[in-house]
Amino acid sequence: MENSLRYDGDSKSLRIHAKEKIPLASKTLLQVHGELDTGTGTPSYLALIVRHFYPELSASMGFGIQLNKDEKPCYSLRGKKAFPVTASGLVGINLKGRFHFDKEYKEVPYFQIRENNWTLNADINGKWNVRFDL
Repeated sequence: MENSLRYDGDSKSLRIHAKEKIPLASKTLLQVHGELDTGTGTPSYLALIVRHFYPELSASMGFGIQLNKDEKPCYSLRGKKAFPVTASGLVGINLKGRFHFDKEYKEVPYFQIRENNWTLNADINGKWNVRFDL
């Protein structure tokens, strides 16, 4: 199980996030995410995603459903592809994409900085969040 502590400028409270990956087949797994808002003591997020991996292409695809505390259920499709930059594979670029079927499309440029277990995300609208992976 992967755990992280998350904080952002919108909720102003610390959230505890947990993710578990349950194998379904040799290249397929069920990924379960959950998040608990420590400010209210209630769950704020739940997601179930079936992911399939294509190791020969260094790629994966997933389809799932997610529930946020303020929104109705949303279906999503996601994909990820890795492109190695060096022959050793130590440096590479990960291209990720996600599409929500039940949401209005809003393109928002953002940036991400990662160092060890810390991640900082910010977008052009002034929203930000900080994540510490346990």
